[in-house]
Amino acid sequence: MNRFRTTRWSVVLAAGDGDERTARAALEELCRIYWWPIYAFVRRNGHDAEAAADLTQSYFLSLLERRDLERMDPERGRFRSFLLVALRNFLAKQRERAHTLKRGRGQAPLSLDVDLEDAEARYVREPAGGATPEEEFERRWALTLLDRVLRTLRAEAEAAGAGERFELLAPHLTGHGKGVAYRQIGARLGISESAVKVAVHRLRRRFGELLRAEVAETVADERGIEGEIRALLAAVAGGGGG
Repeated sequence: MNRFRTTRWSVVLAAGDGDERTARAALEELCRIYWWPIYAFVRRNGHDAEAAADLTQSYFLSLLERRDLERMDPERGRFRSFLLVALRNFLAKQRERAHTLKRGRGQAPLSLDVDLEDAEARYVREPAGGATPEEEFERRWALTLLDRVLRTLRAEAEAAGAGERFELLAPHLTGHGKGVAYRQIGARLGISESAVKVAVHRLRRRFGELLRAEVAETVADERGIEGEIRALLAAVAGGGGG
């Protein structure tokens, strides 16, 4: 990781040699961002909303209580892979014990600031169809990440006074959108069709930069970024993920 910038996941992986308080804060932020895919995975494994919320919170607490920060293997590489393996083990132990751990267990709570009602409403809105819980976990993880990138892009555009332009161009980010035609966008914005094409190209480039930065926060070093992006885009397209 010599030339790899410091990220949340690299801080967590270095916790054994560094500041555990800083690592905990980094882990809490990652958990807050990706709470939803974990919650949905637990729900898909047969738990009701209340039990799933308790289990999800208890799971994240268990990562710290068992001092996993000091035992995390950098070779595992991807935060999502680590979380899923650890979650399977956690749920298996809960089934063996035949009861749900209560949220917090007397320990300091994680500052995740999640909306449980919104999470459950979102879960109900997104039927899994024939996908496995693991496939749905990959898809929801990817959608969470992409949503963060789009939110950042929108915020940048609004800060620059280009909110309307962003909303018109955003459907063309992937090249497969059914947005307003370039000619119509140009007429709406008072620019030429060729200028619209340039604007879309720049938006896609910035999207790629932000996507890469977001993925970097969840892998051990820069060599894993491109593979992770491919896997997550495949998950969104319905092809699962590695």
